[in-house]
Amino acid sequence: MTTDLPTEHAADDRMLLARTRRGDRDAFGDLYARHVRPVYWQAYRLIGTAQDAEEITQDVFITAWRRRSDINLVDTSVLPWLLATAKNVALNLRRKRGRQWEQLDDALPSTDREPSDEAVSAVLMARVRESVAGLSPLDQQLFERCVVGDLTYAQAADALGVSHAAVRNRVARIRSRVRAATEDLRGPA
Repeated sequence: MTTDLPTEHAADDRMLLARTRRGDRDAFGDLYARHVRPVYWQAYRLIGTAQDAEEITQDVFITAWRRRSDINLVDTSVLPWLLATAKNVALNLRRKRGRQWEQLDDALPSTDREPSDEAVSAVLMARVRESVAGLSPLDQQLFERCVVGDLTYAQAADALGVSHAAVRNRVARIRSRVRAATEDLRGPA
C-alpha cells in the first residue's frame, strides 16, 4: 500500500511547527532537539569559534520562537529556515566584528608614547573604574565577566541566574556608560 503522505520526520516538523505556533513550548523544544546540531555546525563553519557558534545558535532559536508564525517550511522541514537564519546571524556578527576591529585599530595608541599619553591613559582608567564602581553589584559582575573577562552572555547568564537578554541589555548599557564617561578623553571619533 502506497500513500502520498510525507515522511514521518517531515510530518513531525509540520506538526511540531503548528503546535509551536500555538505557543507549545514542548513542541518547540522538540524542534530544537531535532535541529540544534546542524544549526550549531552551520554557525561554526561560518564563524570559526565554538563560543560564537553557541551564541549564534541560541540567537537563531530565540528568533525562531519570536517569529514562529512567520517560519516557512521548505520541503516540509524547518531546518532550511533555521540554517538560513544561522547564516544571516553569523554574517552579521562577522560584519560587526569587522567594524569593531576597525574602530579598535583607530583607537590603538602608537608605540611611541608621550608622557602626556601616559597621563591621559591613567585618567582614562580612573574614569572607567569610577564609572564601574557606580554600577549595581550585578552590573559590576557583568562588566568583569563579559567586558573585561571572556565569558559569553549565555555563560554569564547561567552563572548569575539571569536571562541571556538581560545580560545582553545590561552589558550594552554598561558599555554606553563607560563610553560616555570617557568620551572627552578619547579624542575625536
